[in-house]
Amino acid sequence: MDHGAPIVHDVFGISWLDFNLSNVLMMFITSLIVFILCVLGARKLQMKPTGAQNVMEWVLDFVKGIVNDTMDWKTGKLFLPLALTIFSYILVGNMLGVITNGTVGEHHEVWWKSPTADPGITLTLAAMVIVLSHFYGIKLRGGKEYVKDYFRPMWPLFPIKIVEEFSNTLTLGLRLFGNLYAGEVLLALLVSLTTSGVVGFLGGAIPFLAWQGFSIFIGGIQAFIFTMLAMVYMSHKVSEDH
Repeated sequence: MDHGAPIVHDVFGISWLDFNLSNVLMMFITSLIVFILCVLGARKLQMKPTGAQNVMEWVLDFVKGIVNDTMDWKTGKLFLPLALTIFSYILVGNMLGVITNGTVGEHHEVWWKSPTADPGITLTLAAMVIVLSHFYGIKLRGGKEYVKDYFRPMWPLFPIKIVEEFSNTLTLGLRLFGNLYAGEVLLALLVSLTTSGVVGFLGGAIPFLAWQGFSIFIGGIQAFIFTMLAMVYMSHKVSEDH
C-alpha cells in the first residue's frame, strides 16, 4: 500500500503553492456528476414525475425536511439551495470512492478516490459553512444583534463561544474526513487481499462486498449529518431564538 498523491509543487514558482491533482480531478468529476443529475432531473418537468424527476423531487423533499427540522421555513427556504447543493455534492463524492481506488503511474499515485476522503477538502467545506453562517447572521439580523449573541446569556461566555467557532469547523470537517478515509483504507486493503491469489480472493471477496455495502450506507449517513449540522450552525446565527 505504498501509494502517494500526484502533487504538483511550487506552482507559478511559489514555494508554498502545491496542488493535489487527484483532488482537482475528483472535485471536477463530482461537480460534473451533480450538474448532470440535476439537469436530467429538471429537464422535462411533469405534473406526475417519473424517472429522474421523481428521484430529484424525493431528494429535494428530503433536504427540505432537514432544513425544516433546524429552523422555521420562512427563514429556512433561503438556505434550501445551499443545503441541496451540500447534500448532493457530498453524497456523490462519498460514493465515488466506494467504486474503486485507482492507482496509476510508476509510483502508484492514487487518482480515483472520494474527494471527501481528503482533510483539505472537508475542512474547506466546513469553513465555507461557518463563514456563510456569519455572513447571513449579520445580513438577516444586523451586526448589533449578531455581536450581542457572543455575550448571551452572560458575558464571561465570550471566550468559550470564540473557541466554539473554531471547534465547529474542525469537528464538522474532520468527522466527514475520518469516516470516509478509514473506509477507503479498509477497502484498499481488501482489494489487495482479493488480488493476492486464490486463497486471498476466497477469504476477501465476501468481506469486500459487505464493506462496500456498508460504505454506501456510511456515505449516505455522513452526507445527511454534514448537511444537518450545517443547517444547525446556520440556524444558530440567523434565528432569533436558539
